[in-house]
Amino acid sequence: PLGSGKQYWSWISVDDWVGAALHVLKNQDVEGPVNFTSPSPVTNAEFTRTLGTTLRRSTMPIPVPAFALSAGLGEFAREALLPGHRILPAKLTASGYRFAHTSLGEALSAVL
Repeated sequence: PLGSGKQYWSWISVDDWVGAALHVLKNQDVEGPVNFTSPSPVTNAEFTRTLGTTLRRSTMPIPVPAFALSAGLGEFAREALLPGHRILPAKLTASGYRFAHTSLGEALSAVL
Protein backbone atom coordinates (compact mmCIF):
# COMPACT_ATOMS: atom_id res chain seq x y z
CA PRO A 1 0.00 0.00 0.00
CA LEU A 2 0.92 3.64 -0.40
CA GLY A 3 1.33 5.65 2.81
CA SER A 4 -1.08 4.37 5.45
CA GLY A 5 -3.16 2.45 2.90
CA LYS A 6 -6.31 3.77 4.60
CA GLN A 7 -7.00 6.48 2.04
CA TYR A 8 -9.99 5.84 -0.21
CA TRP A 9 -9.63 5.51 -3.95
CA SER A 10 -12.62 5.85 -6.20
CA TRP A 11 -12.36 3.80 -9.38
CA ILE A 12 -14.45 2.91 -12.45
CA SER A 13 -14.13 0.18 -15.07
CA VAL A 14 -13.65 1.10 -18.72
CA ASP A 15 -17.01 -0.52 -19.55
CA ASP A 16 -18.77 1.58 -16.94
CA TRP A 17 -16.98 4.79 -17.95
CA VAL A 18 -18.17 4.35 -21.55
CA GLY A 19 -21.63 3.27 -20.39
CA ALA A 20 -21.93 6.23 -18.03
CA ALA A 21 -20.83 8.67 -20.75
CA LEU A 22 -23.46 7.31 -23.15
CA HIS A 23 -26.08 7.37 -20.37
CA VAL A 24 -25.36 11.04 -19.61
CA LEU A 25 -25.38 12.00 -23.30
CA LYS A 26 -28.74 10.27 -23.85
CA ASN A 27 -30.37 11.44 -20.61
CA GLN A 28 -31.21 15.14 -20.77
CA ASP A 29 -32.30 15.14 -17.13
CA VAL A 30 -28.68 14.77 -15.98
CA GLU A 31 -27.22 18.25 -15.57
CA GLY A 32 -24.01 19.69 -14.16
CA PRO A 33 -20.91 17.80 -13.05
CA VAL A 34 -21.21 14.02 -12.88
CA ASN A 35 -18.83 11.77 -10.93
CA PHE A 36 -17.78 8.86 -13.12
CA THR A 37 -16.84 6.47 -10.32
CA SER A 38 -17.94 3.07 -9.11
CA PRO A 39 -20.51 3.02 -6.30
CA SER A 40 -18.00 1.09 -4.17
CA PRO A 41 -14.75 2.97 -3.51
CA VAL A 42 -11.98 1.00 -1.81
CA THR A 43 -9.01 1.84 0.36
CA ASN A 44 -5.55 1.81 -1.16
CA ALA A 45 -4.70 -1.29 0.88
CA GLU A 46 -7.84 -3.05 -0.38
CA PHE A 47 -7.02 -2.03 -3.97
CA THR A 48 -3.50 -3.46 -3.58
CA ARG A 49 -4.79 -6.76 -2.14
CA THR A 50 -7.49 -7.11 -4.81
CA LEU A 51 -5.06 -6.39 -7.63
CA GLY A 52 -2.63 -8.96 -6.23
CA THR A 53 -5.39 -11.56 -5.92
CA THR A 54 -6.60 -10.88 -9.47
CA LEU A 55 -3.07 -11.21 -10.85
CA ARG A 56 -2.39 -14.24 -8.61
CA ARG A 57 0.63 -12.44 -7.18
CA SER A 58 1.56 -11.74 -3.60
CA THR A 59 1.41 -8.13 -2.52
CA MET A 60 4.04 -6.38 -0.46
CA PRO A 61 2.67 -6.04 3.09
CA ILE A 62 5.11 -3.22 3.85
CA PRO A 63 3.64 0.16 2.89
CA VAL A 64 5.59 2.72 0.87
CA PRO A 65 6.16 5.55 3.38
CA ALA A 66 4.41 8.84 2.68
CA PHE A 67 7.68 10.79 2.93
CA ALA A 68 9.24 8.59 0.21
CA LEU A 69 6.27 9.16 -2.10
CA SER A 70 6.39 12.90 -1.46
CA ALA A 71 10.13 13.01 -2.10
CA GLY A 72 9.84 11.09 -5.34
CA LEU A 73 6.52 12.31 -6.73
CA GLY A 74 6.15 15.67 -5.00
CA GLU A 75 2.82 17.41 -5.28
CA PHE A 76 1.22 14.52 -7.18
CA ALA A 77 1.77 12.23 -4.20
CA ARG A 78 0.57 14.83 -1.69
CA GLU A 79 -2.54 15.78 -3.69
CA ALA A 80 -3.59 12.59 -5.49
CA LEU A 81 -2.12 9.48 -3.85
CA LEU A 82 -1.96 10.14 -0.13
CA PRO A 83 -5.21 11.91 0.76
CA GLY A 84 -8.47 9.97 0.59
CA HIS A 85 -10.94 10.61 -2.20
CA ARG A 86 -14.16 8.72 -1.40
CA ILE A 87 -16.25 9.96 -4.30
CA LEU A 88 -19.64 8.43 -5.06
CA PRO A 89 -21.66 8.54 -8.32
CA ALA A 90 -24.79 10.16 -6.84
CA LYS A 91 -26.10 11.66 -10.11
CA LEU A 92 -25.45 8.50 -12.13
CA THR A 93 -27.22 6.33 -9.57
CA ALA A 94 -30.13 8.77 -9.17
CA SER A 95 -30.61 8.96 -12.94
CA GLY A 96 -30.93 5.17 -13.19
CA TYR A 97 -27.53 4.15 -14.51
CA ARG A 98 -26.85 0.46 -13.82
CA PHE A 99 -23.19 -0.39 -13.32
CA ALA A 100 -21.72 -3.40 -15.12
CA HIS A 101 -19.01 -3.76 -12.46
CA THR A 102 -19.76 -2.89 -8.85
CA SER A 103 -16.85 -4.74 -7.27
CA LEU A 104 -13.21 -3.98 -7.90
CA GLY A 105 -12.30 -7.66 -8.21
CA GLU A 106 -14.92 -8.19 -10.90
CA ALA A 107 -13.79 -5.09 -12.81
CA LEU A 108 -10.11 -6.06 -12.67
CA SER A 109 -10.88 -9.63 -13.75
CA ALA A 110 -12.72 -8.27 -16.79
CA VAL A 111 -9.67 -6.37 -18.06
CA LEU A 112 -6.65 -8.34 -16.82
